[in-house]
Amino acid sequence: MLDFAHTRDLSSEVRGTLTSTPSPGAVIGRGEVLFSVNNQGVFLFDGALPAWRPFESGMDNGPDIQQLENTLRAAGHFDAEPDQKFTWSTVEAIYSWQKATGQPETGRIEFGRVVFTESSIRVAEVLAPVGSHVGAGVPVLSISALEQAVTADVKLADQRLAVVDVTVDVQLPGGVTTAGVITSVGQPTEREANGSTTVVIPVAITLVNAEDAVGIQKANVTVNVPSETREGVLSVPLESLIALPGGDFGVEIIDADGDTDQVPVTTGLFAGGRVEISGPKIAAGVNVVVPST
Repeated sequence: MLDFAHTRDLSSEVRGTLTSTPSPGAVIGRGEVLFSVNNQGVFLFDGALPAWRPFESGMDNGPDIQQLENTLRAAGHFDAEPDQKFTWSTVEAIYSWQKATGQPETGRIEFGRVVFTESSIRVAEVLAPVGSHVGAGVPVLSISALEQAVTADVKLADQRLAVVDVTVDVQLPGGVTTAGVITSVGQPTEREANGSTTVVIPVAITLVNAEDAVGIQKANVTVNVPSETREGVLSVPLESLIALPGGDFGVEIIDADGDTDQVPVTTGLFAGGRVEISGPKIAAGVNVVVPST
């Protein structure tokens, strides 16, 4: 399955009436509004650590304070060096940020007013309609990373093929084949289908050329995992193969004068959008014609 990576539901820790939401597919970056509750924005800030408390004078030191100060500094509201202490400089930065964003100027940030993520996010789906009552545990948005990824299940009998950093072929809708790399391998998992249960190995795959999937929101794809590897061989992009009379394959090579010549080749392993080739006129450094798309 091709989908956007790290999809998860986001709830509002601020209680009240949901007064605005973004459109599905919207990209929200640092300092921007995710949604509004009681006509006040809930903002996206940079940080790997989730918020768990309000930001206010007298709070204990902690890394969440440094995350807050990092974003306030990037937005031009905090002049000091960010640290884990909530000081008067932090209060002044909050005042400045609240004024700039049209909030009540309190010098305090209630719990849930900011959401920390490590990067910009994409809105996958709006889960709560405007006008609904929201609060802790009520999903408002489904969000994801900006990057797309492929998830696939490998049969337990083929688990030796599920290896991190192995290059695979991913067949996208429309007949496009692109390369991907296995980035993580999960634990054996049971899947139910047609009334029976099977054990599979879930894997995550990152596309080498993300632009190949632009415009595809979500789709079923086919993943071809190579059952063997070869070293010290010559390979060319799959698109460079041409069909020759008699059912053989060949490639079109370019000589030093710019002339081209079709030569037969013997094909070997297909993997990662490339194919192993050999032949009397095939050597390292030979220029091969690759059709542009």
